[in-house]
Amino acid sequence: MKRCLTAALIAISLAVQVSGQANTSPDAVARALQSRYQGIRDFTADFEQTYRGGVLRTQTKERGTVKIKKPGRMRWVYSSPERKEFISDGTKVHTYIPADKQVIVTDVPPDDSASTSALFLAGRGDISRDFTAAFTNSPVPGAIALKLTPRRAQPDYEYLILAVDPITSQLRALVTHDRQGGDATLVFSNMKENQQLSDKEFVFRIPRGATVVTDDARN
Repeated sequence: MKRCLTAALIAISLAVQVSGQANTSPDAVARALQSRYQGIRDFTADFEQTYRGGVLRTQTKERGTVKIKKPGRMRWVYSSPERKEFISDGTKVHTYIPADKQVIVTDVPPDDSASTSALFLAGRGDISRDFTAAFTNSPVPGAIALKLTPRRAQPDYEYLILAVDPITSQLRALVTHDRQGGDATLVFSNMKENQQLSDKEFVFRIPRGATVVTDDARN
């Protein structure tokens, strides 16, 4: 779960006009993606998440909604098949699964120990600097796909694939290929950018009766 969510933060709001792919290099598209990303302050979307493969050869499918606001704020709410919430206010991350009646509270990692994905969430990442870009086959029909391989090895994933709509300039899908050979795919719909989301959207209130587990308690 963490692997898919953190990698998604790198690319979820990135998009670019790439209708001229035949005459455009992967590096040029990567630079345009970075420029586009910097102009997006917040966004909302529906998503469908699937995972296939890996050591256990598992396959899962989940659905939900996401809200992101830079720097560092996010709200992932899974509605099917099980309700789950992952909420960050930029300082703390709250993980809540109602069926467990437990809230896990962790710190957002500092820059010197954060993954590339966390740096992108904070608005301090750079695609051209942090990744090697190449064109690849799209995981969804009608989209242009860019494969991003991190220049510095990441523990959570081996590479990413971004699928971008060539007409609307919005992200259609994100594939995360992990080091166990599995592929986690997020397909997005109803994406809306720069909605002036309030910080209140990213405040988590502990539900009555839920047990709170902090970093100190887990160590």
